Amino acid sequence: MTQVEFLKMVEPFKDKVFRLAKRLLVSREEAEDATQEILIKLWNNKNQIEQYRNIEAFSMTMTKNLCFDKLKSKHSQNLKIIHNNYKDNHITLQNEIELKNSVDWVAKLMEDLPDQQKIVMQLRDIEQYEFKEISKMLNIKEATIRVSLSRARKTLRSKLIKIQSYGVG
Repeated sequence: MTQVEFLKMVEPFKDKVFRLAKRLLVSREEAEDATQEILIKLWNNKNQIEQYRNIEAFSMTMTKNLCFDKLKSKHSQNLKIIHNNYKDNHITLQNEIELKNSVDWVAKLMEDLPDQQKIVMQLRDIEQYEFKEISKMLNIKEATIRVSLSRARKTLRSKLIKIQSYGVG
């Protein structure tokens, strides 16, 4: 497999790998390192890679496992929280501030979710994977995924309502 063929193969999902790593590791730098590490592992095993039917799902599983390993290590205590914001030039400054505040709160509240709920919400709501794909990636039943997602959404919703109503976290 040539380098061009490899790049064509990983191009469609490399951003998803980064976003999952960013969600789990929080730090942009750590997520970039994890993404690079995954791509290097894929490149080093490029001759065996074609045996996997869904390379994207395999890559996402690798990313999840690598991130959890990093979080378990001692240096994970030093990770910085860095948030990127969605910007829309067609909204007022007040709306932009409120949007940024809401996005920041959702990101912060997602970090407090249990690991399974956090990763399921990232894969389903942000990366838009189907339940069947998530089931394969995480090796858990679709019903379990639906319950985790429902609980995560309910928790976030109730905490956001509390914050927006009373200004407390």
